[in-house]
Amino acid sequence: MAKPTSDDIKTLIEQFEQSDWKEVHVKTDGFELYLSENPKSSGPPSAVTPQLTTATSQTVESADTSPVVAEPALEAGKAILPEGMTAVTAPNLGTFYSAPKPGAPPYVEVGQNVSAETEVCLIEVMKLFTPVKAGVSGVIREICVSDGQMVEYEQLLVVIEPS
Repeated sequence: MAKPTSDDIKTLIEQFEQSDWKEVHVKTDGFELYLSENPKSSGPPSAVTPQLTTATSQTVESADTSPVVAEPALEAGKAILPEGMTAVTAPNLGTFYSAPKPGAPPYVEVGQNVSAETEVCLIEVMKLFTPVKAGVSGVIREICVSDGQMVEYEQLLVVIEPS
């Protein structure tokens, strides 16, 4: 990933300020940013002071996009899945996109059969797009966020009934 520009960082800060997030920690090769509403916070837990450094590599490894199978009750403030359903969650914070580009058909729709390798959406942060795959074969039962919506790490995106 190229070194983030000041506009990229400014956009991320604006999105943080407009969200209900309490803190956010973004870390990639050669770049780390920690934002918190807590004025006494000095950084992420068990971390050295956050820093912005020059990127040493221009390559980006794709994040693991395997879904997290939800327990009957997810963490506080998260949705409860019906028994037997599988959750596809956000691999990182960012903006949820249901289609590859504006005006294009969505990757998936409710009622659609999908394979484990079917892309269900994209998550974008600072111009880095992460494809999210279904992870299981089955039928899309619910799409939990709308196109262009900000999502948090591990937020429920799609509910799949495994086949």
